[in-house]
Amino acid sequence: MPTSLPLPSARRSRPAAISAAALLAALVAAACASGASGTGWGSAASPVKAPAPAFDPPSAAAGAQTAVLSGGCFWGVQGVFEHVKGVRQVLAGYAGGPKSLAQYEMVSTGATGHAESVRIVFDPRQISYAQILRIYFSVATDPTQLDRQFPDDGPQYRGEIFYSDATQKLVAERYIAQLDAAHIFHGRIVTRLDPFAGFYPAETYHQDYLLRHPDYGYIATYDLPKVAALKVLFPAQYRADPVRSL
Repeated sequence: MPTSLPLPSARRSRPAAISAAALLAALVAAACASGASGTGWGSAASPVKAPAPAFDPPSAAAGAQTAVLSGGCFWGVQGVFEHVKGVRQVLAGYAGGPKSLAQYEMVSTGATGHAESVRIVFDPRQISYAQILRIYFSVATDPTQLDRQFPDDGPQYRGEIFYSDATQKLVAERYIAQLDAAHIFHGRIVTRLDPFAGFYPAETYHQDYLLRHPDYGYIATYDLPKVAALKVLFPAQYRADPVRSL
């Protein structure tokens, strides 16, 4: 990646850059072959197409709505939702801890209470909150990993849904119960569900990281496969021209 941009210390030793185009082609084929295999994101090429939420109430509010989610490195989660139709903006940032400690080097210690998160602004006329969660559980994160995601270890990489009202809480609770009852993942869902208490945008160099650095080894290995899976498993929701945060 360009040397003019800071390279987060927690990810300095990730794999070297590889061909993004070659990886995407291989991952699309793998996702098509595995489909709803029930293995979850336990391996990089095994996404699960979660069933449609049984409880998906229409929005009673007018205008755009917001979802705040964490599910590992915010580069990949942001990159997935930037390719989802109906999404207007996705910001990478920090949630779950105080504003005064919401800085990358501090959050990376795992001691601030934050999780690397994204704030998704979406049009409920095009995509519902429940459908946002379906994509989240299917391709954006492995909900069975506790306080980690793949090579990233620590509570700052935990899976968490920060609900903003009673409806979001109920939608998330019912959907998690539905998925657990269906046994489609290789383990129990450990994604946390907590009330929203603040979101703090990450440093500028983190924003749109997947879009700006697709050949960076970490992105190509762990995050581009998620975008490939979105395209294969949810073609009606996939947008080739992503929305950008900046």
